[in-house]
Amino acid sequence: MVSRTSRTRAPHLGPGRRRPQILDAALEIASRDGISSVTMAAVASALDVTRPVVYAAYPSRSEILGALIAREETYLGEALSSILRDRRVNATESVFVEGFQSLLEAVDARPESWQLLYGNPDAEVTDLFGRGRAFVLTRCCDLLRPTLAAWGTQDADRKLPALVEFWVSSGEGAVRTLLASREADDGAWTPYNLGAFVGAAVYRGLRGA
Repeated sequence: MVSRTSRTRAPHLGPGRRRPQILDAALEIASRDGISSVTMAAVASALDVTRPVVYAAYPSRSEILGALIAREETYLGEALSSILRDRRVNATESVFVEGFQSLLEAVDARPESWQLLYGNPDAEVTDLFGRGRAFVLTRCCDLLRPTLAAWGTQDADRKLPALVEFWVSSGEGAVRTLLASREADDGAWTPYNLGAFVGAAVYRGLRGA
């Protein structure tokens, strides 16, 4: 007699078609349980396939993590480049509000990616966090320098690094606040109202410097 199993076998896909599914599963695990929980067995279980299927696409856990981080870094870089586009130099409060709302809309559209960056202090994503933050600091310096001149900010060159750090740190705090509100499912914050609140506060802080 041939034994039967109640488990439905996953459709056969080649490694090329399987890789995006593996990375999606790894991202979900990392955002929920931390990147240390991303193992070959965990990914296989999430996809309801055997471990050899995962190994056929990625020979090791480190290769999955490397591919995942590279993919999410590309996504976040594209999102941040769009958000930190050139704006009018003599910026008004609405410019900062709209900027923070755009940032938080990007978070809301793909929260797992931002959770990977901001919600997992694992050493394996430290480089990703560092590269992303360095890009944002540089870009914000480029944007804020002429704005401070247009505002007539006194001693602007000396103040610029501190003001940029204030701006960027406020953005990081807003991202974490929105992620926490989503996790709690309390409806306290949306990209619109949180972006309006933080954007206005940052504008007042920068303009009053």
